[in-house]
Amino acid sequence: VEKAGEVVSVPLDKVVVGDVIHLAAGARIPVDGILSRGTGFVDESMISGEPMPVEKANGDALVAGTVNGPSAMVMQARAVGSDTMLARIIAMVAEAQGARLPVQDLVNKITLWFVPAVMVIAALTVLVWLIVGLLPLALVAGVSVLIIACPCAMGLATPTSIMVGTGRAADLGVLFRKGDALQALQGVDVVAFDKTGTLTVGAPVVVTNTLRAQDLAAVAAVETASDHPLAAAIVALSGRHLPVATDVETVPGHGVQGMVEGRRIVIGNAAMMVWDGIDEYADIPAGQTPVMVAIDGKFAGTIGLSDAPKPTAKATVQALKARGVEVVMISGDTQDAACALGKVLGIDRVIAGVLPDGKVDAVKELQAGGRKVAFVGDGINDAPALARADIGIAMGTGTDVAVESADVVLVSGNPAGVARAIEISRRTLRNIWQNLGWAFGYNVILIPVAALGLLSPQLAALAMAASSVLVVTNALRLRWVKVLELEAAK
Repeated sequence: VEKAGEVVSVPLDKVVVGDVIHLAAGARIPVDGILSRGTGFVDESMISGEPMPVEKANGDALVAGTVNGPSAMVMQARAVGSDTMLARIIAMVAEAQGARLPVQDLVNKITLWFVPAVMVIAALTVLVWLIVGLLPLALVAGVSVLIIACPCAMGLATPTSIMVGTGRAADLGVLFRKGDALQALQGVDVVAFDKTGTLTVGAPVVVTNTLRAQDLAAVAAVETASDHPLAAAIVALSGRHLPVATDVETVPGHGVQGMVEGRRIVIGNAAMMVWDGIDEYADIPAGQTPVMVAIDGKFAGTIGLSDAPKPTAKATVQALKARGVEVVMISGDTQDAACALGKVLGIDRVIAGVLPDGKVDAVKELQAGGRKVAFVGDGINDAPALARADIGIAMGTGTDVAVESADVVLVSGNPAGVARAIEISRRTLRNIWQNLGWAFGYNVILIPVAALGLLSPQLAALAMAASSVLVVTNALRLRWVKVLELEAAK
């Protein structure tokens, strides 16, 4: 940490917000902050579950617990101690692991009757053998019944699976904020996605370009002087080595114009072309935002931009459909833009042009007939729908309001986490029922065996311990289960 112009080592608990921290190559990042000097790659797999290192540049966020790559960097602390993302994740996982699922209530009700029933069976066992006249066997059989019927396995069946399942989900970047979501998610019938920032990257990218490379460079040179959201995408497409633009002028609501190497470049919408005296121009496919270009009074081509889908969005939709889950998109975007994306991703039902309260109404409509609906979103405008859905799933890259309204959080903002969360939920519940089946089956079979005097107390104790070990071992299988490695779209 920089102190009075020098770099000194300090205990982690002495780091405060605003401190400038020097990160050595391969060092673990100690607190949340932003990169202030240097560039490099950071391994964020422990937070996001994604194995590939993430490239970082000045101003990018750094998360406590992640590991710096081969380059030394300098960061500024923005959150320390319990305020870091890692601390919040640990708190959420601990809360979920301590939660009681509805299935646990059923187990508790059975256990409530199980213990008195075992006491009665043990007493009857002793009584019957006494009537037969075998006092030593009566005592041995009665004690064996009490030992063999220890309800430890039933008590371990649910919590061990929950702890291992939620831990495995956290490894994959899926955080269950509420424990009951783990059970609710396995029975979901419909997953409704928000569009912008959830299924898409949340920023425009060039999809269609009919310009020549030389003309594109000239357009990008003019756009460097513009602060329009579409300008950055055009500049990024053309590369770094651009000619110099002069006399750049913005025409509000229409576009921008300027001079590049003696040529007059006019960029904008259809109205801008008409303003420049051009009556004929080529359009682009529906669902894209057109940026038209004229050079020296002649139409030169069109650039089409759209909010591109996230790399794993299409594979996620396919995986959900393959598991019998209906996929719906609910968006505030235009019908054309939303339907165009829906067609690309394979989403058959698209509800577009809705306001935040309209998203709530759409969720209610999907819930008709008792169907269980999960809603996935990232923005403040998604918070009401996240709260109304049976299960709310928020992108960890979204707003704090959305995260607080959700039952499940996808740390990296990867939509594949939705399919993984459902898969983890289903496998965890299956594991719980396996454990319960073994625990009850064990008691149903071995209590009569013990009552018949066929088990000594020593063997009964060994069988009871083995039963508990088997339940825990079965739950631990979830720790290494492989869950949906979805490929990014090429």
